[in-house]
Amino acid sequence: MKILVIDDHPLIQVALQRVLAELDATLEHFQAHDAPAARAALAVAPDIDLIVLDLTLPGCDGFEFLSELRHDWPATPVLVLSATHDRATIEQALDMGAMGFIPKTANARLLIDAMRLVLSGGIYVPDCTGTDGSRPRRIAKPAELGLTMRQADVLKLPVQGKPNKLICRDLRLSEGTVKVHVSAIPRALNVHTRTQVVIELARRGVRLDAPLSRPR
Repeated sequence: MKILVIDDHPLIQVALQRVLAELDATLEHFQAHDAPAARAALAVAPDIDLIVLDLTLPGCDGFEFLSELRHDWPATPVLVLSATHDRATIEQALDMGAMGFIPKTANARLLIDAMRLVLSGGIYVPDCTGTDGSRPRRIAKPAELGLTMRQADVLKLPVQGKPNKLICRDLRLSEGTVKVHVSAIPRALNVHTRTQVVIELARRGVRLDAPLSRPR
């Protein structure tokens, strides 16, 4: 397992190194203190399993860099670790494709649980959004969410932050078909936006397993 921690605070890097050793004694821990160093690390190890990102980095906007990571490395989940953890910040990070958000005030056990959840395909949402992000997620069946099999296939990709164009490519569907499914999914879950879909999945304590059906 390979995990990249992007944070410019040496003490955070040291603390996370200890936490990561508890998560998996054999994992490879990559460190970066800013965006250029992170890009260099990802160029050397593009198969990194998880990115842990601090939104406050020198020389760049953390949200812009999060967007870049989701665009350039869409298969690698990002877990945001931030000292700022108001609801608006959390929802913006999730809206830009983060698969979880951890306040820097969280203890080591919570951080490990969040990493395991995101690595298993789940979404971690902290309690301040009104969800219990620490609950274990079970694999959801499409019917339990009020979705068809095809809608469930489509759902996993925008939840990962992928735009419609990539969903069309990955599932071999037309753009019009994807737009219909993407519009139907929030209605089925009784929400309005992609971020609310993420939070609703966390609230229900479920995660989506992929692939749910074969592309056709």
